[in-house]
Amino acid sequence: MPLTGEYAPSTSEWAREQAELYERTNGQEGNDLRGRPIIVLTTLGAASGKLRKTALMRVEHEGDYLVVASKGGAPDHPSWHRNLVAHPLCELRDMDDRRDYRARELADGTERELWWERACAVWPDYAEYQRKTERRIPIWVLEAVTEDAGDS
Repeated sequence: MPLTGEYAPSTSEWAREQAELYERTNGQEGNDLRGRPIIVLTTLGAASGKLRKTALMRVEHEGDYLVVASKGGAPDHPSWHRNLVAHPLCELRDMDDRRDYRARELADGTERELWWERACAVWPDYAEYQRKTERRIPIWVLEAVTEDAGDS
C-alpha cells in the first residue's frame, strides 16, 4: 500500500465510529447508510500529511469507483476533497477488498454526466444536495493502480 503514516481520526464522532467499525470488521459491520452500501476512502491529509479515513456511498462500475464530495450540500467542500486535490493516490476499502487507486476529478462532459447519473441512482439525495448548494459538487473517479501500468 502506498499510503503510510500516522492515522488521524475524524473530528466527527459518527464518521470516525463508522469508518473504524467498518475497518475493524472488514466491512462486515458499519457497511451501510440507510440500507445503501458504503466504502471507506483513505486519503493523505493535504495539510497534516496524516492518514484520513472517510465512509462514503459505494458507487462502482466495472471496477472503478466514484466518490462524491457533496458534504450533504454544504457550501464548502469536504476535507477529503482537498486531500485528493493535493494527493490523488488513495486507498479504497470495499468490504474486505482493499486496493490502491488514483483519483481523477471529472470536469464537465459526458463522462461526468454518466457518473453523476450512477451516483444519483445509488443515493438519490445527491440531486437534492446539488440543488441546495451554489457550488458545483465535485465528483472523483477512482481507477485502480496496477503494477502492470507502472504505478506501483
